Amino acid sequence: MKAPPSSSAALLRKGRLSPYLFTLLAFILFVTILYGEDFSCIFEKKDEKLAFALGEGESGCDIFSGRWVWDDRHPLYEEADCPYIQPQLTCQEHGRPDTDYQHWRWQPHACSLPSFNATLMLETLRGKRMMFVGDSLNRGQFVSMVCLVHKIIPEDRKSMTTKGSLTIFSAKDYNATIEFYWAPFLLESNSDDAIVHRISDRLVRKGSINKHGKHWKGVDIMVFNTYLWWMTGLNFNILQQTVGSEDTDIAEVPTEDAYRMAMKTMLRWAKRNMHPNNTRVFFTSMSPTHAKAIDWGGSEKGNCYNQSEMIDDPNYWGSDSRKSVMNVIGEVFRKSRYPITFLNITQMSSYRKDAHTSIYKKQWNPLTPEQLANPVSYADCTHWCLPGLQDTWNELLFAKLFYP
Repeated sequence: MKAPPSSSAALLRKGRLSPYLFTLLAFILFVTILYGEDFSCIFEKKDEKLAFALGEGESGCDIFSGRWVWDDRHPLYEEADCPYIQPQLTCQEHGRPDTDYQHWRWQPHACSLPSFNATLMLETLRGKRMMFVGDSLNRGQFVSMVCLVHKIIPEDRKSMTTKGSLTIFSAKDYNATIEFYWAPFLLESNSDDAIVHRISDRLVRKGSINKHGKHWKGVDIMVFNTYLWWMTGLNFNILQQTVGSEDTDIAEVPTEDAYRMAMKTMLRWAKRNMHPNNTRVFFTSMSPTHAKAIDWGGSEKGNCYNQSEMIDDPNYWGSDSRKSVMNVIGEVFRKSRYPITFLNITQMSSYRKDAHTSIYKKQWNPLTPEQLANPVSYADCTHWCLPGLQDTWNELLFAKLFYP
């Protein structure tokens, strides 16, 4: 008669892995090694505290739903005190007669926005990089952020440099940078030159984000934007080869499908390169234009020129803001496992027909007598005066960064 097995032997047998469990664990180990930190995102808890968060936003409050209220404490800086504003955005310097557009503050319906704190922002950025990626509208938001923080930095401890597509504002005592990278489609395109990019037949290369993305690696807080440059019609051209190659395998697809491809590619890049435990990714929604005064009941031939009051219809939505594209953003982000923070500035900005640069900006080409006789013909109803509306975008960014 055999002696009964020892308790230790019995425990070993009970602890032995079944072939099925062993195979599963081996597969998980293989995929983890193959894909690195990407795989960890699959198991990431959605309710984990986001990087840089100091607390939670007020329960039930949508900070993007609200109204504009007059506030004498705004603007948060003066145009003349921020030397980093491009001449395309310095409306006072170029003769704008009123300043009312600078004094409006965004008030959410169900709560209040935290006050922008330049010291907190810079301390958070100590030893880190913040980057805005997109077109000239995202560059405006970048410049606004620089203007909001630069005043507390001594003059000899800050600098701004530009090389190619990359502009870097450095706060030396903080070992921090706030950067802008020109990539109007996020993907490789024939409009990638930061200076010469006005091309009528626009092309983007399918899945080609790495051309730009290699310059974004190591960023701690990323703010993406892309919209306006896609709006060339109902369809868009997608190139299969490298931009500039002799082969021209071009597919014409609906603009919404092309935009969806870019959104998915952006999210894949973020998932592979920005770990949500210690970085944050934001996406700023489409910036509205006000090129058709008829949209708000104005003249059929008018636009934002000479507009000094905002639109007071809470349901206003301009014809230049394509809801089908907004729907694509919502669809792609809802399906994403990666935690991206959406800055929904479209509706709040739609009311602000008064805040555009209009004719009060540097004109790069001499105006013709015909244009001078009809200012509507050359008014810029796309970009925004600084200080102004885009400072509010950054107040929203500040709120979502620290109190998501």
